[in-house]
Amino acid sequence: MSPLADIAYAWLRAHTARVVGLNAPQGAGKTTLCAELVRRAALDGERWVALSIDDFYLRRAEQAELATRHPDDPLMAVRGAPGTHDVALGVATLDALIHDTCICRIPRYDKSAHGGLGDRHAPSEFSLVEPPIHRILLEGWILGFEPQGAGGALARVDAALSTYAPWTTRLDALIQLRMTDSTSVLRWRVEAEQKLRTSGRGAMSDEQAAVYIARFLPLYDVYPGAMAANPPVFPYLHLWIGPDRLPAEPPPRDLP
Repeated sequence: MSPLADIAYAWLRAHTARVVGLNAPQGAGKTTLCAELVRRAALDGERWVALSIDDFYLRRAEQAELATRHPDDPLMAVRGAPGTHDVALGVATLDALIHDTCICRIPRYDKSAHGGLGDRHAPSEFSLVEPPIHRILLEGWILGFEPQGAGGALARVDAALSTYAPWTTRLDALIQLRMTDSTSVLRWRVEAEQKLRTSGRGAMSDEQAAVYIARFLPLYDVYPGAMAANPPVFPYLHLWIGPDRLPAEPPPRDLP
C-alpha cells in the first residue's frame, strides 16, 4: 500500500460516502490508486468498484466528427477535454451501480487503439460487475470541475462543463490531488505512452504525447485551484503530490 493510498483509505474509512470522486492530474496515478483502494477494501471484506470517466470518452468516429465540427479548437481535436465524453452513458452506468440490483455492464476504453488515438471497446468487451457493491470510486482529471466563465480558447470547454453536473451531483465525497510542480503532467504523460509501447500496444510517440498534453495545460491554470477554493462536494479531501506522485507539502505559494 502506497503512502497516498494509506491516507486516502483511512480518510474513506472515516466517512460513509457511497460514491467517491477522485480528481487528479492526467498521469498522476488515479487508476493505480483506485486499484489499491479496491484491493484493500477486499481484504476488509467489502466490494468496491472503480471506474474512470475515461471509459466514457466518445467513440473514435464520434470524436473525429466532433473535431471536424470544430476545426479551430485543438481541445476538440482529441479526447480529454470537457465535451469529449458521453456524459449520458456515464450517468446511466453510475445509476446502475448505485441501485445495485443486478449485474452492471461497465464500458471500457482502449487508449492504445488507432495508434494511441483511442476508441471504446465493443459492448461484448465491457466489464461485468455483480452486486453487492459497497462503494463506488469514480476518477477523472476533470471530475468535479465547474464552469468559471473562462473565455478565449477555453470558452467552449468551460461551457461544456455544465453538462457534467449530473456526475458531480452523484458524488457523496471527493478527493482532490494537486501537483506541486505543474510541469509533472508532461513527463507523466510521456511515461504512460512509453509503457504502452513497451507492452507492444499502440501508443503515441514522445513528441506526440507532449503535444497532446500541452493543449490541456491552460485548464490546469484555472480549474484545480477553483475547485480547491470552492469544493463542489463534501466531505472533501485535498492533497498535494510531488513529481514522484507521493504526498508532498504544499508549495510555498498556492498554485492555480
